[in-house]
Amino acid sequence: MSSPLKPPEGNWWDVPVDRRESIYLGLAGIWSLLIFGWMSIFTRIGDQNPIGDTYRVSPEEFSENLSEYRENAGETEDGVLIPDGEDVYIAAAQFAWQGTPVQLETGKTYKIHLSSLDVQHGFSIRPEGNLTRQVNLLALPGYEWVIEMEFDEADTYHVICNEFCGVGHSSMHGTIEVVEG
Repeated sequence: MSSPLKPPEGNWWDVPVDRRESIYLGLAGIWSLLIFGWMSIFTRIGDQNPIGDTYRVSPEEFSENLSEYRENAGETEDGVLIPDGEDVYIAAAQFAWQGTPVQLETGKTYKIHLSSLDVQHGFSIRPEGNLTRQVNLLALPGYEWVIEMEFDEADTYHVICNEFCGVGHSSMHGTIEVVEG
């Protein structure tokens, strides 16, 4: 009886592969290529994947753009930002979402400019009325990700960090208030 812990006896490397095993390996290889091709096509034509453009930007540059955005934005009585145009800047920084809370309108397409000022953060948007629906993205330092988004329903959307970023991670929360446009 042979043991899986001991090397096989004899010249096992030169023993031909059984025909059934060759068929199985061939089918598995073909299936893998089909799935890979389908994923590539689905990512490009699927409506569920926000792709957007990505740019190299230093945290200082993005912080300046965020400050300019905040200066030009309007504000509600409660201190909620109202963007002046279609651009919305949101920066992750331990342990807050700068640029939130923000008020957006339904049916209008916004360009969400997303970046991190320190470490990698997870950007998750969840509607308050249905927490099972969500969008998950990454905010990376040194990159600005511009994603076009349109909100169909008026609701309060919670922005949370879903990538552990330090001891204050659990308190990293922001809101996007979507009102009828």
